[in-house]
Amino acid sequence: MQTVGELLRQWRLRRRLSQLDLAIAADVSARHVSLVETGRSKPSAAMVLRLADQLDVPLRDRNRLLLAAGFAPRYTERALGDDALSAARGAVERVLRAHEPYPALAFDRRWNIIMTNRAVEPFFEDVDPDLLRPPVNLVRLGLDPRGLAPLVVNIADVRTMFRSRIRRQLAVAPDAELAALSAELLEADSDDDVSLSADADVVIPMLLRIGGRELRLFSTITTFGTPMDITLDEVAIESYYPADAESAAYFEHSG
Repeated sequence: MQTVGELLRQWRLRRRLSQLDLAIAADVSARHVSLVETGRSKPSAAMVLRLADQLDVPLRDRNRLLLAAGFAPRYTERALGDDALSAARGAVERVLRAHEPYPALAFDRRWNIIMTNRAVEPFFEDVDPDLLRPPVNLVRLGLDPRGLAPLVVNIADVRTMFRSRIRRQLAVAPDAELAALSAELLEADSDDDVSLSADADVVIPMLLRIGGRELRLFSTITTFGTPMDITLDEVAIESYYPADAESAAYFEHSG
């Protein structure tokens, strides 16, 4: 098992900070950071969390730092359906409902869908039932020929966007399952050489062909601002918006 000093050093290097950078941000001496990293000084729980905060360490990994330092984990991890998270679950549901008639869904750090609004449901009608067995993975659903891929006109763009986002996630916090998902579904192919070059939009839209109509959508991501639970720390809500009047009319008349 790695020491807390070794783990902190890995996070510091991942964030491309020097010991002096981290020391200034955490308002401690560079010598103290060095002593902690080399194991010559045992940090308090408060110091571990102080350094982790400056390194933007996810809550799941802050627990690992605390355990490595000999302290009890600080952050709980409960299912979103747990009674203790009822207020947060209700907030997610309200955000999703408020976005109707446009699609929106919530997913976890591994892109498993945990909640959708009603506008998403019609898109699942022709999806292979095997892909809809929990946990339903958004990346797999979007790229699999048995899923939503046949609807996506610019599939190379969408694959490239998924790849870029997951690479950023892995740069922030390594995850073996997420890395395996990326290796399985997001290996570069020749089609990607021309992706993301269809036009000069500031935001590259997702193009869907449904019932002979082409819909243009872009999306935004919403997360909880100051979560104290690991589950909430890892929940993201993706909301899709029409990129033109014709696409807006489709959803408004279908809703």
